[in-house]
Amino acid sequence: MVRDVEQTKRRLREAALAEFAEHGLHGTTVERIASRAGVNKERLYSYFGDKTALFTSIVVEEVDKVTAAVPLAVASLDDVAEFAGATFDYNQDHPDLTRLVLWEGLAHTGVLHDAANRGAHYENKVAVMAAAQRAGLVADTPAAPHLVFLLLALAGWWSATPQIARMFADADADTPGERAARRAAVVEAARRLASPRA
Repeated sequence: MVRDVEQTKRRLREAALAEFAEHGLHGTTVERIASRAGVNKERLYSYFGDKTALFTSIVVEEVDKVTAAVPLAVASLDDVAEFAGATFDYNQDHPDLTRLVLWEGLAHTGVLHDAANRGAHYENKVAVMAAAQRAGLVADTPAAPHLVFLLLALAGWWSATPQIARMFADADADTPGERAARRAAVVEAARRLASPRA
């Protein structure tokens, strides 16, 4: 029985991820999530409370995944550049993450439900970058919080606006060589942004 419950929760989470990434919090219905999962919608309410709570838990889970998959450790300028490249790769391989975060920004105007936990992820990255700045490994400006945010934006915006990227590059990310060219541009831009000034 426990196994069935866990499988049902997993199916609901997978269906919710797909629905929320495609339609956002307000455009997604509990009925569509349940139908996609092949589960009675009462199970969703029973396991997750309501649609907003499920959306929040999906976003938190996806942010936790990228944080674990792409840590920031800075022993050299190359590490900063590779962090941006690895973040770019993650966003390309997991486009639902970018969509979820964009939908979240449109749906929430106040404090996020899991702001403290998610903030800790970002604070850790900022602390690592600030230490690298104090050690002279990377530029001391922009300030560490701004530098980390700029690196995340640099790496993620390709996934956030593929239609605009296509207009600039006249190619999709899956066009042979294009993804590698975009990644190389992200890595080089990150290196230049973080490079200590002489």
